[in-house]
Amino acid sequence: MTVHLEVAEGVGTLRLDRPPMNALDVATQDRLKELAEEAGRRDDVRAVVVYGGEKVFAAGADIKEMQAMDHTAMVLRARALQDAFTAVARIPKPVVAAVTGYALGGGCELALCADYRIAGENAKLGQPEILLGLIPGAGGTQRLSRLIGPSRAKDLIFTGRMVKADEALTLGLVDRVVPAADVYTEAHAWAAKLAQGPAIALRAAKESIDTGLETDIDTGLAVERNWFAGLFATEDRERGMKSFVEEGPGKAKFL
Repeated sequence: MTVHLEVAEGVGTLRLDRPPMNALDVATQDRLKELAEEAGRRDDVRAVVVYGGEKVFAAGADIKEMQAMDHTAMVLRARALQDAFTAVARIPKPVVAAVTGYALGGGCELALCADYRIAGENAKLGQPEILLGLIPGAGGTQRLSRLIGPSRAKDLIFTGRMVKADEALTLGLVDRVVPAADVYTEAHAWAAKLAQGPAIALRAAKESIDTGLETDIDTGLAVERNWFAGLFATEDRERGMKSFVEEGPGKAKFL
């Protein structure tokens, strides 16, 4: 298998495993979708790390496989390609990308599907599809522009250039830069902390933010309002407020 789901301490790690560069061929895309959906369903997975290994996150699509595909074949495949990445973006739990080495093309698009991105000092990110006479096809034109703004996204997509970790941090493409050897440890720690939190409230926060970014503010406010009121029916809300009143802020345990 080219993607694995490993679970420990409430954290599920979606690990890409297609040496040497984790090229995202059709089989890997389909497996990624399958395991992302499984991570979303499993009660023992409360947060997720997406990781490509110590040397590379994912260097992009399998170009040799794509070269053999004609227009008809890609018409039939393009939706499945996007659906695989959307499955990661829609995991109803906190998701962090642990980025080492290259995250290019589909690899960068996969990182964009996470809620938070921790990159190693050796990371290089970009959308080089234009250099192949293409555009990003797994969500890059949409998620990148929403994350860093349209003009910055156009610069990266129009030129196809790679950015190193420090520039990616300045652009807002990644959220933290750490030594390459510490990337997975830091990402797992981020996920493990959130895995101890109130699962339904975290889901509500993620859905409210993501929906608001995709629609008008009135609709976003309605989603927020409904989730906010609905959380008053949860045991976690009772536990959190009781702890606050009796012990002070930040001491509630939700497991």
